Order: sequence, then C-alpha cells, then structure tokens
Amino acid sequence: MKTPLRFLEEMVGLFYPNLCCACGKNLLIRQQVLCIDCQYRLPKTQFHLQADNPFAERFWGRLPVHAGAAMYFFTKGGRVQQLLHALKYGGQKEVGRYLGKTYGLELKQSPLFCDVELVAPVPLHPRKKRQRGFNQSDCFAEGLSESLGVPWLPDALARRAFTATQTRKSRMQRLANVGEAFALHRPERLEGKHILLVDDVMTTGATLEACGLLLTELPGVRLSMATIAIAEI
Repeated sequence: MKTPLRFLEEMVGLFYPNLCCACGKNLLIRQQVLCIDCQYRLPKTQFHLQADNPFAERFWGRLPVHAGAAMYFFTKGGRVQQLLHALKYGGQKEVGRYLGKTYGLELKQSPLFCDVELVAPVPLHPRKKRQRGFNQSDCFAEGLSESLGVPWLPDALARRAFTATQTRKSRMQRLANVGEAFALHRPERLEGKHILLVDDVMTTGATLEACGLLLTELPGVRLSMATIAIAEI
C-alpha cells in the first residue's frame, strides 16, 4: 500500500517530471540528478583507492602523475554516456556539480588525493564556451572544490587555439591536435601546489597530457588528475 508521501511524489512527478539524468526514470522528491538505482548500478572504477590503475597507466613514461582516477567507466550507449550528454549537451550544469561533490567526498578519504590544494579544470576555447554557454569541466571542478574544501581556478589554464573535435582521432592525432593549444594564466598562483587537473572524460589522455605538461614545468607542482569517466581505447 502506498504511503501518502509516495503518492504525493508520484503525483508531482506526473505533472512536473524530474528525471534521472542517467536512465530517465522519475526521481523522488529528495533525489537529485541520479535515482537510487543508478547511484548503485553505475559502473564505478574505485581507481582512487589504488595508485597503479588503468587511468594512471595511460601516462606512464609520458607525464609524472602523482595520482589519477575516474569516477565511472564509460560505455558507448550506456547510462554514463547519457549522464555526460545531459551535462555537456543538455546544459544541465547541476549534473557536473553533483558528481563533483559526490566524488570529492570519496577523494577526500583517499591517501592519494586527501592533500590536494587546488582544482584546475581543462579549459574550453572561448568560442566553444560561448557556443555551449559554459565549460562542463568547470562544473565538475566546482563540486570537487566544495567537497575537498580547496579553491578551484577556472582560469588556471587558457585555451589559445580552437582545435578540431577529438572524436575518432588516435592518441597521436589527438596529441598533435592539442599540443600547442594551451597556456598557463598567472602561473605564480600554481607554484608549489598539489594540483588536481580535471576534465569530463578521459579517452587517450592527450588533452590532459598537454595541460599536465605545462603544469609540471612549474616549480614544486605535484600533479594529480580526475575525470567523471574513462573510456576504453
């Protein structure tokens, strides 16, 4: 038998649907972004609990990364892809902030990430940011910053070249595409910090690598990375 609260939730959902961004089911009144089923069923990586993991391995011999982790595994056509599409193309910025706050609580308990001092998102080119209206990595960084209790700098890195889409490019093609695309902005703010560089999805890692190479040239910087998802290559 339905309780009065459950009945009210179903009636509100009927006229003012608030849907799970991963599966499309109605959310209950107290839920946001993800339903209970998706909170438990989305494929978590648990990479933040192990120093040597598939995320970090993609940078071995390429970049000195202290720690690297992704929240979820990305599968084409899966729920994680739907979640990312809601953020990136659906304009639902609260998705990024929610995931950042959620993942930040987990990272804070990890000895690999607990002493992060600054969160820096991978930037969009101003033209693309104007087209989309926001940078999805900013949203994720903002949520991480809140849970980790550290500042985030949306302008730590600047994208100075408008690069072609990375979709369907190999790792070498991606790296060539973004190799000269980034620059540091007021780098003195970053020196001597343990920096968490963040993006929405890690595929080959070329974009993260290009940004990371700039950051690790600064004195005393320790670089870690985190993304919402990691895709197979």
